Amino acid sequence: MTKSFYSAVQSRRSIYGINDEKIISDERIEDIVNLVVKHTPTAFNSQTGRVVVLLGEQHKKFWKLAFESTKQGLAEEKIDSTKKRFESFASGYGTVLFFEDYSVVESFQEKFSSVEHYFPVWSHQASGMLQYIVWTALEQEGLGASLQHFYPEFSKEVKESWGIQEKWELIAQLPFGNPISPPKEKLIEPVEQRVVIVK
Repeated sequence: MTKSFYSAVQSRRSIYGINDEKIISDERIEDIVNLVVKHTPTAFNSQTGRVVVLLGEQHKKFWKLAFESTKQGLAEEKIDSTKKRFESFASGYGTVLFFEDYSVVESFQEKFSSVEHYFPVWSHQASGMLQYIVWTALEQEGLGASLQHFYPEFSKEVKESWGIQEKWELIAQLPFGNPISPPKEKLIEPVEQRVVIVK
């Protein structure tokens, strides 16, 4: 199931009700992520984005790890609700982990010292574009997803098994799957208050 680009932009929303029914192939997911990583723009063509796609049991393992890491700092009354939330993410088919490679950021800071303080900002801007395009592309394929921001502690063994290098900084996670519930109502501010056209 595919949609037009504009339709996908309009319908891309946070979908929290997902299950692990396989609606597109793993190969198709890989093709989408590869294409987006290859063609998302970055400042100075620095190509700082790194992506790890977890499917099946590896995806479930991540959300278990995220919960165990997050619950350490939670108030007792928030543990159960947080666990349910993480379990809802784990009920999907996969998760895309978005990283920025700070060894690359630092190398560009050294090359272009006059603007070195901008490179971390540009890096995050590029990551935002990468996240958005992957999210919209998965929406176009009929998948539901929601963008999350949790920072679990990765053990050395997990890093090695998932190919995560020391200088990769985790920015966001995108759990996705077959959508089984509609998105929540969304209040959209009048576009006239947000856009200025000058002729």
